[in-house]
Amino acid sequence: MSYSIEKKNEVLNLRAKGLSIKELAQGMGMSKATISAWVKGMVLDEHAQQRLKQRRILGHYRTIETKRKKRDLLLKSYDESAHKTLAHINTTKDLKKLFCSIFFWTEGGKHTDTHVYFMNSDPVMVETFLKLFRSAFEIDLQKMRALIHIHEYHDEAEVKEFWVSKTGIPLSQFTKSYLKPHTRIRIREGYKGCINVRYYDSRIALELRSLYNAFAEDIISLGA
Repeated sequence: MSYSIEKKNEVLNLRAKGLSIKELAQGMGMSKATISAWVKGMVLDEHAQQRLKQRRILGHYRTIETKRKKRDLLLKSYDESAHKTLAHINTTKDLKKLFCSIFFWTEGGKHTDTHVYFMNSDPVMVETFLKLFRSAFEIDLQKMRALIHIHEYHDEAEVKEFWVSKTGIPLSQFTKSYLKPHTRIRIREGYKGCINVRYYDSRIALELRSLYNAFAEDIISLGA
């Protein structure tokens, strides 16, 4: 399709003002290929270049926002699906014991038979494990101990109070804190250190070990 010289000059004038090829194509009702051919080699002044730069930044931001919204919608659908799945699972005492054994296997002391050992820095994980543990077994709170691993920038009293609130373990049963070496390169805002929870009952420790070993054997044998 042929265009008048007036049309071409209009395109060039608008381009000189910093309009993008996409804006020109949409505004003039022309193909981007034609616009690109016409403006090829144009030298734009600083104002025009700055406008195009801002357009690219805005476009990049809009792309990020679009992706974020899609991800949020996808995550929401997964959350709804997860709740529906859990609604059909009967959380029996035996199942709670199995969950405890897997927590113990992955985050606990697998090389001790004298006590249950669990260590993590995620308050949600710690609370979940202890909730399951107390529901699955008859627990004597006096047999429970806690030790926190902190850096020198932590307020020890504040961190202990935080973990007391999350674990329900009395402050008197927290042992001397362990001070971890710190490179001083990065301070993690809101980080409350790690907590090491121990429950001194060898029978429960052995039961949990047997559970996760038996579970692993059954799962592996299913794939044979």
